Amino acid sequence: MKACVFTLGCKQNEVESASVMRGLRALGYEVTDTLSAADLYLLNTCAVTAEAEKKSRQAVARMRKYNPDAPVVVFGCAAQHSAEAFAKKEGVVLVTGAMQKAKLLELIGPPGLDLKGSAPRVDVEEERDFCELPRPLRTKTRAFLRVQDGCNRFCSYCLIPYLRGRSRCRPLASVLGEAQACDAKEIVLTGIDLSAWREGESDLGDLLLALKDVPARIRLGSLEAGVVTERFLEKMARAQNVMPHFHLSLQSGSTRVLRAMNRHYTREEYLALCGKIYEVFPDAAITTDIIAGFPTETDEDFEASLSIIDEAGFSRVHVFPFSARAGTGAAKLPDLPASVKEERTKRLIERGEAAAKRYLEKRIGRRYTALFENGGGYTENYIRVYNETAEEGGMYEVTLLELYQDGMKCQIERRLE
Repeated sequence: MKACVFTLGCKQNEVESASVMRGLRALGYEVTDTLSAADLYLLNTCAVTAEAEKKSRQAVARMRKYNPDAPVVVFGCAAQHSAEAFAKKEGVVLVTGAMQKAKLLELIGPPGLDLKGSAPRVDVEEERDFCELPRPLRTKTRAFLRVQDGCNRFCSYCLIPYLRGRSRCRPLASVLGEAQACDAKEIVLTGIDLSAWREGESDLGDLLLALKDVPARIRLGSLEAGVVTERFLEKMARAQNVMPHFHLSLQSGSTRVLRAMNRHYTREEYLALCGKIYEVFPDAAITTDIIAGFPTETDEDFEASLSIIDEAGFSRVHVFPFSARAGTGAAKLPDLPASVKEERTKRLIERGEAAAKRYLEKRIGRRYTALFENGGGYTENYIRVYNETAEEGGMYEVTLLELYQDGMKCQIERRLE
């Protein structure tokens, strides 16, 4: 019996889906993450924006086109937010939420069980402790390791803390056990708020030190500004196997807007943190997210977001137009016209692309270590590199040659395994 797990949204969703896939395989299912003909469909949903939630609802119909008789199970953030809306969809037999994903496998059971009842079951529960899941089924060269869930920050634009619950951290022993079992050349640490990882007096920097003997490159998921201290950077440098790539969430270059967003740093403090990173890791890549058209954003505020892209020296910028989410503080504020958000989004993307080009051009002729996946590889500082002769899963020393697509063409100097 074949089960198809289709995922929308963030890396955390991807790694959780991969865990569900391993769990389904252990139950006796054949599994795939490619939308195709199957006997059972599982949809992992996203609710970070209204558009993401809309796409999640539409995905139910997309699945049923492949097999209209197959039962559909819906889980994830959008299901947590709007469980009844999914339960009304034709073909849906079970709706669970963003938490208690281990229970999902119990509810589905082994192949052969009749999941089609008289009415769809809705089982959306909260959780207080970190939910352990099966080790993710590897679908890519890199391994993704989930170490944290939930969020306590309550940024005024974000619905996720209401759907994922309060911050919960995976115990250190469990993290180390999975890291050692990964058998991967690179491990990416993920979490809804990775910066919040704690166990007793140990913080994220201590977790990195604990992973220093794992025979793999360690890469960090998205970080919050508050985690970047001299102490954290010193521990990261001591670990030696942590890659100098920092996805340091910004959201706005205006201190006034940051305050309205409930982000606890100023423009000046953020830029100072970037400076600290470059002092310890001179060749670091700093990537970020910026929201265009937050309700209180003036022309002056927007110009501050444009200019900080250049001042921070970002290597890549992800831009999102503001999306009001009912129940958040920002949803109560008067929204800016769609045309304004669209124009500001376009200009931020253009400025971010120019910054990325400068970052890459400065590194032409330099040598790096790149791990290749299907279609290309990534250097230590997250430069996308291309070489037709590189094998998937291969680690190579490369020289950067010229800009190409979303990264650079490279020359292979030698294979490192």
